Amino acid sequence: MTGQFIVFEGVEGSGKSSQLEQTAQWLLAGGLGNRVEVVKTREPGGTDLGKQLRSLLLNQQEFDLNDCSELLLYAADRAQHVNQFLKPQLAQGKIILCDRYIDSTTAYQGYGRGLDLDLIQQLNQIASCGLESDLTLWLDLPVETGLARVQQRGKRNRIEQADIAFHQRVRQGYMTLAQQFPHRIIPIDATGTPQQVQQQIQTILCHHLNVK
Repeated sequence: MTGQFIVFEGVEGSGKSSQLEQTAQWLLAGGLGNRVEVVKTREPGGTDLGKQLRSLLLNQQEFDLNDCSELLLYAADRAQHVNQFLKPQLAQGKIILCDRYIDSTTAYQGYGRGLDLDLIQQLNQIASCGLESDLTLWLDLPVETGLARVQQRGKRNRIEQADIAFHQRVRQGYMTLAQQFPHRIIPIDATGTPQQVQQQIQTILCHHLNVK
């Protein structure tokens, strides 16, 4: 099998990280009918540089991070991630499961922060070197439900602490992207149980990877 780049997207509390982990276990256990090589990664934080950038982006700092600076830090993380990790792994024919990618930048910094969408598209293109996902699984649920889940987890990161209007704009951004790129972005109802959500993901992956 040739390499496959599969991205998990969604608002805070959508369950994408845990669903990514379950999906990896299912694939490694032969869920597609044969053993495949799977690697997990995330943005920000998929490289050594990315881990330091993730701390700057998500942890509360003594300084106030400007919206434009935030955008550029995400781009720097992505450029390093694409060239150091994603492209080499795909060249080896591996299935990559990635927690967030370019659609997060458009949804959060574009729709959420209100930064120029054309500028973000250009920056995404530069940072990604044109690498798009083969499939993006968008786990969708009401913002209030997601934030309630986050609240139950305890401590919230810098992004999670933004007001509800910000998160509503982010969700609207994902809705718009899914309408614009239906060939790439597949919406998943994330309001059900983890088992129900995982079943949707497995069905989609079997279809996408042409498994009978």
